[in-house]
Amino acid sequence: MLPPGALSQRARRASGQPISELMHRALANPELISLAAGFVDQATLPVDATRAALDAVLGDRDLAHAALQYGTTPGYLPLREVVLARQLAADGTRAAESRLSVDQVVLTAGSNQLLHLLGDTLLDPGDIVLCGAPMYFVFLGMLNNLGARAVGVETDGDGVIPEALNERLARCRSAGELPRVKALYVTSYYDNPATTTLPAARRAQIVEIARRWSRFGAIYVIEDAAYRDLRYVGDDIPSLRAFDPDGQTVIVTQTYSKSYSPGIRVGYGILPRSLVATVCDQKGNIDFGSPNFNQHLMHKVIEGGHFDQHVTQLRDQYRTKLGVMNEALEHSLATIDGVRWSRPRGGLYVWLRLPDSIDTGPNGPLFDRAVEQGTLYVPGEYCYPASVQPRPTNAIRLSFGVQSPERIRRGVEALAAAIEHVRKGT
Repeated sequence: MLPPGALSQRARRASGQPISELMHRALANPELISLAAGFVDQATLPVDATRAALDAVLGDRDLAHAALQYGTTPGYLPLREVVLARQLAADGTRAAESRLSVDQVVLTAGSNQLLHLLGDTLLDPGDIVLCGAPMYFVFLGMLNNLGARAVGVETDGDGVIPEALNERLARCRSAGELPRVKALYVTSYYDNPATTTLPAARRAQIVEIARRWSRFGAIYVIEDAAYRDLRYVGDDIPSLRAFDPDGQTVIVTQTYSKSYSPGIRVGYGILPRSLVATVCDQKGNIDFGSPNFNQHLMHKVIEGGHFDQHVTQLRDQYRTKLGVMNEALEHSLATIDGVRWSRPRGGLYVWLRLPDSIDTGPNGPLFDRAVEQGTLYVPGEYCYPASVQPRPTNAIRLSFGVQSPERIRRGVEALAAAIEHVRKGT
């Protein structure tokens, strides 16, 4: 074992991440029904569509040579053009109105790479990122690794509360910390873990609040839109970027990992012009271009119509699974006083709250009991920044993405049995 002095502070802060322990638990026991992992359904992975796109890339010798060579730091231009066109169409805006150009689109190896690049670009140790409480716990670990502070903002059934955001910024000003506030992070569609979706009115308010408080430098709104395509009920809503009139506040991060294939690992960002060069400089130090072949492949997937077809099928599959999980929770847990859960319109998760007396944390009685019963979940306390004290210890994040309907039912039944054991003290 290396002595502590041999490692950087960042390396030491990276140890003990919850995601590693949860994956270890799942892999160590293949029979365990994991309702923890936010993986996509193995059976839905688009083998035939990807093979057709692969043939299209390799069947054109010049294109194949280009795809197998190094690419550019911002990424394959035809795919960036497609990304921009689809973003504008989804938001119902024209390029001239949005003030967007393809130069503001940067391709990455999934959206997590972009989130890390943004952290490296914007944050010094001790800087603050405001975020909903609860929030995406992997990003919490990333911020901790960078030495930044995640500071929670109150949420409700519609996500981050604008008045609470305004109040939090006022408190930062009173404490002399407003210059250290660099960004607000929000999962704008079907939040991970709370499953909320910001209404259009709140999106406009949040962007305006960030702009108004940018007194010592820009406070960016990092919009994680990873789940936008996974909509099962209702209409789409324009992104926060559509409510950013001069384009200098909102950073859009997106990925094809959830909506197509995590193995291809293509994500993208749409950045304010002022950040493009700096983010690309940072990116150039790391990879001078994310996997070029994958970007060519993803372009052919979209160009050939395979992506839209796959998303339609995926929505049908996940809509069914979400219904099964809701039915199973209703059947197994609805009679327990104090139990409630979200009923999302999209995404991959259900946010479950138990009575305050039941500790769902990794060191509480329920976690190990659930594993003994044959299921695994994400303890909700992982999803709260350290600024939230005391952290709620009665929440659970469940995922319906990877399991079959039958295993979802069995997993929920096992969880219900574990809860009953804990309630009875047996």
